[in-house]
Amino acid sequence: MPTTAPASAFADVTASDAALRRFLHGLPGVDTVGLEARAASLGTRSIKTTSKAYAIDLAISMIDLTTLEGADTPGKVRALCAKGANPDPTDRTTPRVAAICVYPDMAETAKEALAGTGIKVASVATAFPAGRAALPVKLADVRDAVAAGADEIDMVIDRGAFLSGHYLKVYEEIVAVKAECGDKARLKVIFETGELSTYDNIRRASWIGMLAGADFIKTSTGKVGVNATPPNTLLMLEAVRDFKAQTGIQIGVKPAGGIRTTKDAVKFLVLVNETVGEDWLSNEWFRFGASSLLNDLLMQRQKLSTGRYSGPDYVTVD
Repeated sequence: MPTTAPASAFADVTASDAALRRFLHGLPGVDTVGLEARAASLGTRSIKTTSKAYAIDLAISMIDLTTLEGADTPGKVRALCAKGANPDPTDRTTPRVAAICVYPDMAETAKEALAGTGIKVASVATAFPAGRAALPVKLADVRDAVAAGADEIDMVIDRGAFLSGHYLKVYEEIVAVKAECGDKARLKVIFETGELSTYDNIRRASWIGMLAGADFIKTSTGKVGVNATPPNTLLMLEAVRDFKAQTGIQIGVKPAGGIRTTKDAVKFLVLVNETVGEDWLSNEWFRFGASSLLNDLLMQRQKLSTGRYSGPDYVTVD
């Protein structure tokens, strides 16, 4: 279910632009060296074969299998839905993915194709990926996606407003999008961390998203040079941990873009386990935004079960 409104303890924080700015700039500064060192250290953890098998299945179940291209067609979306529902036709024990992520005009096609599977339809919105549109246009984008059957909305924040220090505008836009989602769709708020320049900005964006009622906070669109990284994901995990400690409200995290291998996915799962714990180790609270990760997970899964590395010819090309 979507999260409730932000805790009343933070009501004064969002009362004005000045109040929100004071709060955000009063957050502890990020220790860059410490953050990157911890992320690197956790990334070196090795896991046993039985744990690896569990991690692979968990990662598959957390994937938002994505196609966000101008050349997307209904046929391509239906094929992706079929793959998400039955990732490995040779092994019916393979988990299904969490969601299929598409543009709003493809949400209805995905909804029909996924009927009865339990897989969610996620739709990007708010003039994805740049977010350069007037608020009424963004809200219409969300409204159309929800009406088409989207279970989840992935919105992008106005990075220009954020980087100009207009934090309340960013907050109010998220609140407005959340209202359009209503109780029909969960809201994932994308920061485009590669454009925010500093870890301090990522922490501030995380708090804006959480205060505004995001159900998930998400690193990236996957459309810029720097997307999800272990340090920026670790920072966001710390933010949701701290937010829950203060409000009792649990927020999900979704790293997206650049996560292509099983080794990468396992590193992120270790970050989750060591930072926020088992409460987040499900697709209800943690997702991977990916288009190519699934294939590598399937190949590694086949290797564990057969002892042989099957290679890319044994999985479909998305």
